[in-house]
Amino acid sequence: MKQFLPLLLCCATLTMAAQQVTVIERTRLLQGVEGPAYHPVLNADGTQLLFSSGEQSGLKLYSFADHVVTRISDEPGAGIDAFWGGDGRVYYVSQQRRAGNLVYRTGHCYDVAAAQSCVVLEPQHGAVRPMSATRGAALRGGVSYASARDLGVAVATQGSEVIVSRGGKERRYSPVESHGGYLWASLSPDQSRVAFFAAGTGIVIIDLDGRVLARLGNYEMPCWYDNNYLVAQHATDDGHQFTSSQIVLLKVDGTFQHALTASTSMTMQPTCGGGRIVYTTIDGRLSQMKIQINP
Repeated sequence: MKQFLPLLLCCATLTMAAQQVTVIERTRLLQGVEGPAYHPVLNADGTQLLFSSGEQSGLKLYSFADHVVTRISDEPGAGIDAFWGGDGRVYYVSQQRRAGNLVYRTGHCYDVAAAQSCVVLEPQHGAVRPMSATRGAALRGGVSYASARDLGVAVATQGSEVIVSRGGKERRYSPVESHGGYLWASLSPDQSRVAFFAAGTGIVIIDLDGRVLARLGNYEMPCWYDNNYLVAQHATDDGHQFTSSQIVLLKVDGTFQHALTASTSMTMQPTCGGGRIVYTTIDGRLSQMKIQINP
């Protein structure tokens, strides 16, 4: 036993040393230029960032190359579920309250190169859900829109189902039980896995045939940092308001986790792209981070 104990300690030391994460850069974004910023969404190469100023405000675009902010839309709700399509365009849904207090939602597409928006889905009552895809995007509602007949690989959630579309063929999976439903489906960079959040379970990783590969724990808002790691939000509340919130790094096989911010920082809503991590705080202070993972 005395000989075995040093061996155990040695193995533990090697395991800890095998996963070292260093924050090599952490900076505030748009400080003194913009007010509170929420719902950040990076494009795939991390050169452009979508954000909004609040739940009912519009949508803006920030370019890291020239540090210019472009206003995409002033319409209420435009920044809540805005996302990048695989075609490099921005897709978003605006909201309008009409007679009878009914909310109507309109789908839009913004061409970054032309700096122009167009309506792709006329106003309709009821939910309109985003569906990211490798060759474009879709907006799903009572009436739906797709940017192309073949979207490549596309993923979304609806209720307690993950929707996976490949080559125009759609399949639905309910790999884990969740009475509260699924949210935040996203496709891995190598297009082989889907990460999503299941209420009551946390983040789940499945393959494109719906098989569970890993359960990572009760974290929210997963985004792929690369093929091996996710960045997510870990928040707690008292039933009325947040009591803590931080950004964490998770290995997709469930073997490793690392806090990137303190639980008292109230940091949330992470997004990843091109090796860059962007997040905000409960009071809208937008920041970026770059990390180094030592194998």
